[in-house]
Amino acid sequence: MRHFLKLCVLLSVALVPSLAFAHIGHGESAPIGFIAGFTHPFTGLDHLAAMLAVGIWSAMTTKRIWVAPVSFASLLLVGALLGVAGVSLPVIEPVIAASLLVIGLLIAVQVKLPVWAGALIVGAFAVFHGAAHGTELAEVNNVAGALIGMVVATASIHIAGLAIGRFLMRYPLVWARAAGGAVSVLGLGFLVGIV
Repeated sequence: MRHFLKLCVLLSVALVPSLAFAHIGHGESAPIGFIAGFTHPFTGLDHLAAMLAVGIWSAMTTKRIWVAPVSFASLLLVGALLGVAGVSLPVIEPVIAASLLVIGLLIAVQVKLPVWAGALIVGAFAVFHGAAHGTELAEVNNVAGALIGMVVATASIHIAGLAIGRFLMRYPLVWARAAGGAVSVLGLGFLVGIV
């Protein structure tokens, strides 16, 4: 029971920032640069959960724990640049929801992929997450600063996910499976429109 309470507290602390921020404003009242970009990944539960899940999965299934998070953050920036440029990717929201479903299942089943395959999977999803962010961040003052803030926040969320993953490794696998299952259920909820 004590381990369960520790896990609940840790996951709650990881999710609290998403409750503190609202979506960014537009035009004259838009936040400026770095702060707008830094807060943006915390504003959507789908983005926050995906970024945490990438860290958790990477920490639990590979020795090169940094590869998948770096791939995600890098390709998130590529997607954001596309979004800022006005490039519209098809089915952005369904792909973001599918990313939660897939990465959650990878955690729950403890799938160990070759490093390049894991980086490719999370990177492909990251392009869509980035495009969604970039479309919204195109309206802020100082877009370059906003994109830098977004990448810094993403890296911070990945680090939190890595810490959660390492924490979960100290306890019975059922907790990791439950965490992965929760992320997958959240993704399924977004896919069918319940969440």
